[in-house]
Amino acid sequence: MKYRLGKLSRMSAGLMFVVLSLFCCDCLAQIPASMKYGENVSYDAYFKWGLVLSRAGEAVISCSADDYSVKDAVTCYQMLFKTTKFFDNFFKMRDTLVCHFDSSNRLLYSKKASDEGDYYSIDEVTFKHSEKSVNQSDSKSAEIHSLRYTPKRVRIDTVLRVEGDVADFLGAMYFLRRIDRNRLSSGATYPLTIAIGRALIKMKFCYQNQAIVEHGGRKFNTRYFTLDIYDDTFASPTASAEVWVGDDDNFIPVKIRSKLRIGYAEIYFKSSSNLAHPLDCEVK
Repeated sequence: MKYRLGKLSRMSAGLMFVVLSLFCCDCLAQIPASMKYGENVSYDAYFKWGLVLSRAGEAVISCSADDYSVKDAVTCYQMLFKTTKFFDNFFKMRDTLVCHFDSSNRLLYSKKASDEGDYYSIDEVTFKHSEKSVNQSDSKSAEIHSLRYTPKRVRIDTVLRVEGDVADFLGAMYFLRRIDRNRLSSGATYPLTIAIGRALIKMKFCYQNQAIVEHGGRKFNTRYFTLDIYDDTFASPTASAEVWVGDDDNFIPVKIRSKLRIGYAEIYFKSSSNLAHPLDCEVK
């Protein structure tokens, strides 16, 4: 169970569903139009086994101007996740994920610090991008250095290579929010590769339709996506997860649902501050 919940920790970072200051107007113009430096978005996470649906944790995702800690990075995207006191009794989890993007919104470096009570690890992933590949002169490609270590030893130190768009699990949310909702058409797909540890996980966002999400007495107009994820964490690759994104200019995920081998997880929008646009997707 501990091993499987470790995988659940990884998923909570990807699906979830991932800081303030501006340092120049030119850099501000480079972030997606749906986002703003200084924004904060909070979520509640629920896990279900059998008929039991319990609030398991909470996450806060923020966006800020980069602090020059990573060369050529202009945007920092960060998520803090922690389990509730109830879940701490049998599986404590404290995750910090940070992504650094350049002015072209390419992920340059990501770091995940994971504290599971009796186990602590850090993942560092560095991305070196190229606009050309050996076989296709106009395609994207990247070389990835993936490092994982604990206080005692290095567990992973490897180099990966990938074609097309690439990110980590938090970067996948950033990727989703860059999609132009005004150009969506049913059946459109958006492929992405997720780099984690030694693995390159293939996935794609598949747009379905408009939908209403209701939770906690609130109602939202959304755009509904399914996610095909080719990884054995999930019960099936087809529609492994679902995402309902607020149908306004912020394009913030309102609900995320993932099917796992041990049940499923649901993540719901809770609150926000300093958004780039009014939260018009909420039906008053």
